[in-house]
Amino acid sequence: MSEELVFKTNIPQVKRATEYAIEKALEICGGLAENHAKDNLTAFPRVDTENLRNRVTHTVNAEDGEAIIGSAVKYAPYVEYGTGKYAESGGRQTPWFYVDEKGKGHWTDGMKPSHFLKSALTDNVSEYQRVLATELSNNMH
Repeated sequence: MSEELVFKTNIPQVKRATEYAIEKALEICGGLAENHAKDNLTAFPRVDTENLRNRVTHTVNAEDGEAIIGSAVKYAPYVEYGTGKYAESGGRQTPWFYVDEKGKGHWTDGMKPSHFLKSALTDNVSEYQRVLATELSNNMH
């Protein structure tokens, strides 16, 4: 009499559970990063409207393993990277005059970068690592 050995793999289930855990972790991390970016904007006194703060969002691209934070507000890059002589990309070096939306004139030589997005990511790496570890651990049982 011959005996048969049957091997059964759980690889498909493990793969699905891992993908689910990663997607959930990315969503949590994206939400946390969005909140950190909004908090960073609140801490900068030169942001005089809440338009930018209210329009910081995140998206998750689970297929690529990415959580992306940003804003569609047209001036967001200027707040993030600075303007004029403070611009990281080497902006205008001479002062200029502008009139604000209230009709008041101002001279400026630029605005220092705030890095509200970059700081939301880099200042909280250990928090994001904990979320990923927790979600992977919780969903692998």
